Amino acid sequence: QVQLVESGGGLAQAGESLRLSCAASERASSFYAMGWFRQAPGKEREFVAGISWNNGITHYTDFVKGRFTISRDNAKNTVYMQMNSLKPEDTAVYYCAAGELPNPYYTNYHRYQWWGQGTQVTVSS
Repeated sequence: QVQLVESGGGLAQAGESLRLSCAASERASSFYAMGWFRQAPGKEREFVAGISWNNGITHYTDFVKGRFTISRDNAKNTVYMQMNSLKPEDTAVYYCAAGELPNPYYTNYHRYQWWGQGTQVTVSS
């Protein structure tokens, strides 16, 4: 059973930064892509960013391009998401996901098999 553990969420003011981490319980080569999703109250879970373990290819949704950066550390089996210039509308529970996918362009959360427990990010204005 693959386990993903997120950390790094919290409270920030608009314009500030937070960094999320997602540690995987086994070798990252077991999956092909990692993704960050988020879900705000009353809204659907939505794709934020993804990265391929093998070659580091990244993909972002339009509303975070230029503000968020996803990266991975293969030696630590850990994926990070640096979130800069945070906005109140970024407030949500952020989830890390892993999937046996050929690239990080899959934005439908049903395609990812393993999920973390989620970490709350709250941005005040």
